[in-house]
Amino acid sequence: MSSLRHGVLIVNADDWGRDTRNTDRTLDCVVRGTVTAVSAMVFMEDSERAAEIACERGISAGLHLNFTTAFSGSQASHQLRAHLERVSRYLGKRRMAQAIFHPGLSNSFDYLVAVQREEFCRLYGSEPKRLDGHHHMHLSANVLFGGLLPAGTTIRRNFSFLPGEKSLANRLYRRALDSFLARRHELTDYFFSLPPLAPPSRLQRIFSLAKEFRVEVETHPVSADEYSFLTGEEIFKLIANVSTAAK
Repeated sequence: MSSLRHGVLIVNADDWGRDTRNTDRTLDCVVRGTVTAVSAMVFMEDSERAAEIACERGISAGLHLNFTTAFSGSQASHQLRAHLERVSRYLGKRRMAQAIFHPGLSNSFDYLVAVQREEFCRLYGSEPKRLDGHHHMHLSANVLFGGLLPAGTTIRRNFSFLPGEKSLANRLYRRALDSFLARRHELTDYFFSLPPLAPPSRLQRIFSLAKEFRVEVETHPVSADEYSFLTGEEIFKLIANVSTAAK
């Protein structure tokens, strides 16, 4: 996505609906105005209630695809759990597993994406316009090269790093994936994690980028440190001179 003239900041909370603690802490931050959008998990123990809250309050929700964590909701079928177990076991075997396309798991990946999209549509009343992944596994080779993410949707890009923060090979790999994504999807200009919260200059630099560019900041309010920051005073100083948006 090209840069916006005045930029925008999206503070997106992951794991909406995973359990009541995740949902309630995130909702508190939404009400305070420090979280502007959420990524919703389906087939989890609080997915139904979280969807009702989001629909009632007009909270912008995207789909947080899950390939790694057991479904805790009663709606998940035995077949769905079996496919998740196969994929989760593979992705957890080695660090670089997500970068390797596994033809034997194509059906499982396809099934997991299709059923989670369908459940999101049931809960939220429409197809998700934004998608990302739990543990960022929406960027796994089977998902990307299998064409499982709907064209035209907004997809979370790789983390943004400056020279020196990661190896050259790492940065080139991420850049190649982002270029591949940009052919079919909308991307923000930058994507960062809220932590580490120190030094303060890090977040000042990130939030300042939103004056000129479209910047997404990922957060997990269930984390005590992140929740404390999102409900404190410092964040309002950082966002005072930038525009915020839901998506």
